[in-house]
Amino acid sequence: MRSTSARLLIRVEGIVQGVGFRPYVHSLARRLDLAGWVGNDAHGVFVEVEGPSDALTRFQEGLRDDPPPLALIHRMTATRLPVRGERGFRIAPSRREDTRGTLISPDVATCADCLAELFDPADRRYRYPFVNCTNCGPRFTIIRDVPYDRPVTTMAGFALCEDCAAEYHDPGNRRFHAQPTCCPACGPTLRLSGADDGDPAVEVPHAGGAAASGVTSAAAEARRWEGASASGGGGAGGDPNVTAAVRRREGASASLDPIAAAVEVLRAGGVLAVKGLGGYHLAVDAGDEEAARRLRSRKHREAKPFAVMVPDLDAARRLCLLDPVAERLLTGPRRPIVLLPRRPGAPVAEAVAPGNRELGIMLPYTPLHHLLARELDRPYVLTSGNVSDEPIAYRDADAYERLAGIADRFLTHDRPIHIRTDDSVVRVVGDRELPLRRSRGYAPQPVWLARPVPSPVLGCGAELKNTFCLAEGDRAFVSHHIGDLENHETLRSFTEGIAHFRRLFDITPRVVAHDLHPEYLSTKYALALEDVELVGVQHHHAHIASCLADNREDGPVIGVAYDGTGYGADGTIWGGELLVADLAGFSRAGVLAPVPLPGGTTAIRQPWRMAAAHLDAAYDGAPPPELGVQARHRSGWDDVLAVARSGVNSPLTSSAGRLFDAVAAILGVRDAVDYEGQAAIELEQRADPAETAAYPAAIDDGDLLVIRVGDLVRAVVADLRGGVPPATVAARFHHGLADVTVAACRRLSAATGIGTVALSGGVFQNRLLLGRVTDGLERHGLRVLTHHRVPPNDGGISLGQIAVAATRQDRRR
Repeated sequence: MRSTSARLLIRVEGIVQGVGFRPYVHSLARRLDLAGWVGNDAHGVFVEVEGPSDALTRFQEGLRDDPPPLALIHRMTATRLPVRGERGFRIAPSRREDTRGTLISPDVATCADCLAELFDPADRRYRYPFVNCTNCGPRFTIIRDVPYDRPVTTMAGFALCEDCAAEYHDPGNRRFHAQPTCCPACGPTLRLSGADDGDPAVEVPHAGGAAASGVTSAAAEARRWEGASASGGGGAGGDPNVTAAVRRREGASASLDPIAAAVEVLRAGGVLAVKGLGGYHLAVDAGDEEAARRLRSRKHREAKPFAVMVPDLDAARRLCLLDPVAERLLTGPRRPIVLLPRRPGAPVAEAVAPGNRELGIMLPYTPLHHLLARELDRPYVLTSGNVSDEPIAYRDADAYERLAGIADRFLTHDRPIHIRTDDSVVRVVGDRELPLRRSRGYAPQPVWLARPVPSPVLGCGAELKNTFCLAEGDRAFVSHHIGDLENHETLRSFTEGIAHFRRLFDITPRVVAHDLHPEYLSTKYALALEDVELVGVQHHHAHIASCLADNREDGPVIGVAYDGTGYGADGTIWGGELLVADLAGFSRAGVLAPVPLPGGTTAIRQPWRMAAAHLDAAYDGAPPPELGVQARHRSGWDDVLAVARSGVNSPLTSSAGRLFDAVAAILGVRDAVDYEGQAAIELEQRADPAETAAYPAAIDDGDLLVIRVGDLVRAVVADLRGGVPPATVAARFHHGLADVTVAACRRLSAATGIGTVALSGGVFQNRLLLGRVTDGLERHGLRVLTHHRVPPNDGGISLGQIAVAATRQDRRR
């Protein structure tokens, strides 16, 4: 019996434009013999569809359960309409009255269909480094404005050829309205050039199917390099041996295409600059110790690990231990760098990740990466194209200027990048993804809020690992990773990024939330704005609010905020906080016992100073005299203690991060750091995973619980003097801090009746600490909230700021 006919108006909101959603709807409707049309408008996709009721049910199930790979449905509603007796199904023109509320897809890794074309000799896009479709390819990094059409992307200068235009206009083709679509006849061109060209326009055409004309400028390049050598330059980095090796390789491969020639640069030990989706990377052979060391020297990056790109999962398994969650992350459309346990004897140079038991692994996410990986057939370093502490280079002229002293050759192309976007970084804790840097592949996908904000809000974020966040309605747009706001170039990225997001999403903030620290550049930016309501949000409250928003909760919770530095409400430096908090406010309920920060920010760069401060506090000014850290810094030890005791340029700090620094220095792991968090990271790496014991630590009761971290410091020293291996001591310290944190939370839970604990702050990137605290709390019946959509570090602060500002505004109404 045929079911009754009906007609529905279906609205679909989310990331549903520019991702092949309309062709999918068209195909699904025709398959079910339904009539009507589908189109885009300001809110997403609208469908008027008519047919038998049972077919309409299957149609809605298909939309909800099996959308295109890049689509992300946030809300789908259906309203009944009068039956019109319509026949046929069509794709209607988009409604252009207002398209600025629509969502934009992040950049997405190459799909299986495009990958098959890339390596199919019979396909017209064979070995074409820019193959893409509606299911993959560049999105966010090429968009200049909305609506999302080719003329307002960086593909505007590439007119479609006849074949590509036919695909673009065919609703049955997976390239229907794929704005970046192209082929060798009409798309961007790959080129290889020398570091001393100084001319991004020097091209080496890549002709797709057959081998291209090769490195046609190789002879001229060699002459230029020889001229540089004759004048004493020796090319990039001033290493004539590398220069000669690269020239020999290029001479031997003069008939090869740019990919093959670039691979020869890597095989010769050279440094290759590669233009990616969101900026330039620097590549070397990951198995070449000298090449990795050379890259470190040129980048001025002494110890921070490099990421490694491998061709596939099998190659990843040869380097690291993988679980199902890690495999899903590595092969998914986002393709972040995943921190994974390194296999003993993994064929990766020690200089890639010095002293680290983990490797940051990623799989290729662009056709160019796939081509390089297959041609090289071994792991290669792919790290940010910059000198340490600078933003990643993404404009061609700037890249040639800033990277000329680092790279031996540039593998680049003529498709502009509009927005600088770094690779994302995640790790796996338990069976969940923990984001450490949320950027390419994630931004600008919104974080959906539990309830709408009363009016548009901007959160300006923190100083380190900055992101900003624009929120309107129930959508919070957390930006891509901006970086540390400590120089003009990064500040410019911050201000330009805010302007770009405001334009893309048509959000004009009426409320601006900022950190309380008066010297943060993000705070100064907020305070300089006019005609907005300013809301100052304490740093650690923002951390806990970020965790609440991440989990779509309001609180109250017991919030544990462990990080390195945050401006406290009392003017001291907080960082080891137990708060009773909700989205509107907080009270400080517990703290790690404060110690001086001798020399201010100098103590952050020199952990041995924190060792001196913690030892002085733990032993009432008389620590054991034979400690190695004291002997290594005998000449400055007494001066540092005098500064600490005087209080001059030595503010009190409760920082958990600085406690990790102190223990790392006491154990001889790290006395000075080259990057933020290095000592704590290396201390975690040093901890023996087989050790289960924990150091005890007491808690002083009162209006404010005080965790006696001096107990932990004395236990560390006692075992160290007793000959206990540093790896065992490191593990016991981690366990001790975790256990006393659990004990403090249990006391606060008993006193307040709150049964939920939120864990946030950069120290909770530490898998060992996070796992033990979570297990201990859950074992005692407490519910635990952790991060899974935004980082626990300062990259999540902006989300917390907008959540606090919006809640306060809502409660005033």
